[in-house]
Amino acid sequence: MNMKPSFFDRLSGNTVSGDELESFEEELPVAPAPRKESHARGNHHAAGHPAPLDDDASASEGQLPVDVHQTAGDIIIRAFVAGVRPDELNISISRDMVEIEGSRMEREQVAASDYFTRELFWGSFSRTIMLPQEVDVEASSANAKDGLVTIILPKLDKAKQTKLRVKAG
Repeated sequence: MNMKPSFFDRLSGNTVSGDELESFEEELPVAPAPRKESHARGNHHAAGHPAPLDDDASASEGQLPVDVHQTAGDIIIRAFVAGVRPDELNISISRDMVEIEGSRMEREQVAASDYFTRELFWGSFSRTIMLPQEVDVEASSANAKDGLVTIILPKLDKAKQTKLRVKAG
């Protein structure tokens, strides 16, 4: 029996022998995704490239990607903040949470019609990171070098005990 490959098989490029899986009896037509129209006239830009689309995401706040890891005594957070001066970065630390906020502004104005590709994020960004354990807020530090901010948060040792001497008097 000659069976038509299923949608998944055609999508993934797999071939299925006749008795493994049944394909759908009928296929539904797929409508093309609606296109977002550009405010520029015409559908193509110079050299046959599509005209750049207005990006609604640029008006909203971006989320800063981070790496968070631990050592024996610290929790370390790293984030790329290229194009942001350290004094434009706001880092708030509590015992169980870190919030990083900032803004990356374009240094020159380029007309939207002059872009071929626009992938960089410009505007304000933030990130809130819930910490896996409590940290010492007062002993925490942050530094920025080559567009990479590193936040070092010393862990609080809950198992650590101190003995108090009772004074008479």
